Amino acid sequence: MRRPLFRLTQKRVLPLWQRESRTTLAPGALRQLHSCSALVYRKHGHHYDTVRMEEMSLPALGQHSVRLRMLAAPVNPADINMLQGTYPILPVFPAVGGNEGVGEVVEVGRKVTSLRPGDWAIPWDAGFGTWRTEAVCEADDLLQVPKDIPLLGAATIGVNPCTAYRMLKDFVTLKPGATVMQNGSNSAVGQAVIQIAAALGVKTINIIRDRPNRQELEEELKSMGADFVITEEELQCLGLDNVIQELPKPILGLNCVGGRSGGLVLSSLCDGATLVTYGGMAKKPLQIPAKSLIFKNITLQGFWMTQWKRNNSKDVTQLQAMVTSVCDLVKSGQLQPPHCVQVPFHHYSQALQAIIQAHQRKHVLFM
Repeated sequence: MRRPLFRLTQKRVLPLWQRESRTTLAPGALRQLHSCSALVYRKHGHHYDTVRMEEMSLPALGQHSVRLRMLAAPVNPADINMLQGTYPILPVFPAVGGNEGVGEVVEVGRKVTSLRPGDWAIPWDAGFGTWRTEAVCEADDLLQVPKDIPLLGAATIGVNPCTAYRMLKDFVTLKPGATVMQNGSNSAVGQAVIQIAAALGVKTINIIRDRPNRQELEEELKSMGADFVITEEELQCLGLDNVIQELPKPILGLNCVGGRSGGLVLSSLCDGATLVTYGGMAKKPLQIPAKSLIFKNITLQGFWMTQWKRNNSKDVTQLQAMVTSVCDLVKSGQLQPPHCVQVPFHHYSQALQAIIQAHQRKHVLFM
């Protein structure tokens, strides 16, 4: 197993094509080099100032390497944060954008046994640089995904659905009939939480921000399996007990917003429950009522999917098992891929602009 690409204490990760491969070609072997188109940035800033499509050479294929033809790669908020220089992980320049996506294996080194040409694979770690047409990487940088799930599902499986899966599995024991409460319920993670919880027989209370199309959004979330949908304003004014009496109090809260919204989730939990924070979209501190900690013994936890993957990087079977479990939910119809806007690769600026606008669908670059 290779060493981690970077340590948490380091601020920069070496771009994929600049890493020194741990494999070598056999003496006299033909070095057939390839090139790709990639979205490259050489400084931090707004995407329209920094990202350019460039042609770049790929390294030669080593004995343990794989050449991957990228098929599709989403544009996620974390990608934009990396471009802007505000994410905990920052690349060494020049860097290729994109942390998530799916590709088809085109060629493998002679000692690669985990993948073969024609397989679909996704990178498991951040900083891969998925906004490109091809990549050469180590085989153990990749996890296999089945080809009988939708391409959009495969391209978006590694971050948001896996985040939802881990949070529902790792923090409390959720038995059928238990209740989970979350904010940011219409986000990609929130929608995955609704569907995976429904598959587990777990009830969900889902907070959304008030909006003109509130009724339409509520119906959409309920069609995914949401049990209750409530706005922040309704919860603030009425309180959970006055709105929802059919369900037991939530034993798990999931917070990706922070500020008042996170405080509303916290104050609605049952005694001894756990609140997991995995985002801070409001960019405001989490409001923590002292009585929730003192009298209700609420446990506060944080979760970062990238950290979990790195903590388990020495056990690739565990990483693969998680991805396989989530893919099985997709294959069974219990987890639908997010509604996405498909964008041709050369129209990348459209996808980058959309991610910073409110109430936009996820945009996926198609190579």
